[in-house]
Amino acid sequence: MRKLIVAISMLAVAGSAAFADPILDRQALMKERGKIVGGLSKVVKGEEPFDAAAVLTQLQALQANAEKFDVGTLFPAGSDAGDTTAAPKIWEDMPGFKAAEDKYLADVKAATTATPADIDTLKMKFGAIASNCGACHQSYRVKKG
Repeated sequence: MRKLIVAISMLAVAGSAAFADPILDRQALMKERGKIVGGLSKVVKGEEPFDAAAVLTQLQALQANAEKFDVGTLFPAGSDAGDTTAAPKIWEDMPGFKAAEDKYLADVKAATTATPADIDTLKMKFGAIASNCGACHQSYRVKKG
């Protein structure tokens, strides 16, 4: 009986993973990413004071977010239809899209590893990160009407 319960539990977990919605999953990750970037942007713009410890915490959160962003899982074939702003170019140029995400992750890791000690260093590191965001959105995102 115990083996049957374990087997049913495992099937239930596997079944729920199979019903995960990649569009909702990637939207949630991008919303989280946008919120973190927005917080860093306020520091860069001088709207909030520079605090090295707080900046490091935000960069670490951004890195954790980027590491969860598995292109293959989040953008499977067929997930280009529905409530999404993901451009068809993602599926037409999956290697290019993956390379863009890899570059973003590398720049976030570099910023996290060499924690900015002052606002000028943060501006430089953040500039590279934001540039990745802009370039990816330009190529791989459909503008909302």
